[in-house]
Amino acid sequence: MKFRHIITLTAVCLPLTSCFKDEPANAECDIEQAWIHFENPAQNVYNLTDTLVNVLYTDQLITFNVKRGTDISALAPQFTTTPGAKLVPASGSVQDFSHGPVTYTVTSEDGAWQRTYYVAFNVVTRTVADTLRFGFENSEVSSNYYYVWNDPYVRWDSGNPGYVLTGMATEQVGTSFVIHPDRFPTVAIDGYKGKCVKLTTMDTGPFGYSNPDNPMRIAAGNLFIGSFDATYALTEARAATLFGEPFDRKPVKLKGHYKFKRGELFQDEDGNIIDGKTDVADIYAVFYRNHDENNNLIRLNGNDVKTSPYIIGMAQVTGIAETGSWTEFEAEFAYDEEVDMTLLENRGYSLAIVFSSSVEGAYFRGAIGSTLMIDEVELICTDIQ
Repeated sequence: MKFRHIITLTAVCLPLTSCFKDEPANAECDIEQAWIHFENPAQNVYNLTDTLVNVLYTDQLITFNVKRGTDISALAPQFTTTPGAKLVPASGSVQDFSHGPVTYTVTSEDGAWQRTYYVAFNVVTRTVADTLRFGFENSEVSSNYYYVWNDPYVRWDSGNPGYVLTGMATEQVGTSFVIHPDRFPTVAIDGYKGKCVKLTTMDTGPFGYSNPDNPMRIAAGNLFIGSFDATYALTEARAATLFGEPFDRKPVKLKGHYKFKRGELFQDEDGNIIDGKTDVADIYAVFYRNHDENNNLIRLNGNDVKTSPYIIGMAQVTGIAETGSWTEFEAEFAYDEEVDMTLLENRGYSLAIVFSSSVEGAYFRGAIGSTLMIDEVELICTDIQ
């Protein structure tokens, strides 16, 4: 299946109309949830959870995934917005999504702020390729001034939205403030072929030790299939990283090319230098059941991405050594149980591929300056029977 194969959403704040959560309620203009009602959901979606989208504040995408054959010419999605905000077209109004995304505009209660969304329905098709290739060529600088990556198969995200909070990518020039995209932990540069992803463990500056009960003195560069929920970045940082998207093939091998150079001084979450300890990068993939026994949606996060009981297969790259030249990596998936083919065909499994410049970065431990470059990644799946 190809995620966002047909239509995507871009959330755009008009100039000087950002809608940050720390502003008064009447100045907020966000869509927080979107949902759709079908008379017979089994005919239109793979899981009931597909009818509800929790919209992240940093999201540039609201997409409902539906089955082939679903009529999307007259649908009435409903929305929850921030208090007092007005939505045009109205929530619950019938719209034609068959010609592409429909524009929705949210205006704050005080009328001073506005945000535009494009809402769309994605007809899910089966993944037909035995090998998915990720060259990371389609990168761009987002409206929030950090790099994002677009891909026809999966959604890549990073911790860049959280790094905005540190202010370390911002420079004051006269009376203006300039945010530099290349000062974030995850950026695009020239690579093995075309562009690659460069991941760097960085200092978070004064922000990192402003809360002694919750120190965040470093930020590892990372890139992963999934999404980053910035609303948890300050309070539950590991929970902010949501790993995986539904995938309908059985992966058997992960391979690609990398460069790695470790930083000089390894430090713990409190900033203490740990003598004799060296940093190492992390490259792995997990394949897991995305609903529990009660059909509740499962999304792994930084707390359980390697330990969740819902994981059935994992590929872990070992022996990542320092190298200044492009070096191949490869890891086979080890499975703890057989893949349920019916569940697979009904999008009951999710896949996450994860790259990090510091293996303990989720716990804010690592060496500032550790740098991992990734390019020309391949995910090899079993043949379609």
